[in-house]
Amino acid sequence: MMNLNQVTLPVLNVKQAIEFYTKLGLELIVQSIPEYARFVCPDNGSTLSVHRVDTLPQGDGIWVYFELENLDEYVGKIQSQGIKLDEMPTDKPWLWREARLKDLDGNQLIFYTAGGNRINPPWRVGNTK
Repeated sequence: MMNLNQVTLPVLNVKQAIEFYTKLGLELIVQSIPEYARFVCPDNGSTLSVHRVDTLPQGDGIWVYFELENLDEYVGKIQSQGIKLDEMPTDKPWLWREARLKDLDGNQLIFYTAGGNRINPPWRVGNTK
């Protein structure tokens, strides 16, 4: 059995990243400033960590998807915390509803809801429907 448990993001300032990710609703569980911090997603126990780097990766960087049941309500909540989104909730052609923003270090964060289409889109390989 395999389960994705954690993703680690490169950041320039761990203390600022802690403030940002706690505003998004993640719970801080490990703090080792100035090098590292780890958060847990309150609904399922998966974790996200940040690790200090001297230089950020070049190019498109890292993309992290957070699945939500009520995307629009969540977006309203984080906006009230002062978080600015790059893209408001939008229905996508791949049958997901997504909102996007970048963290302080340019990592792409996508908040989405997809229902059954997350794992079983109509074009899934082997789908006989």
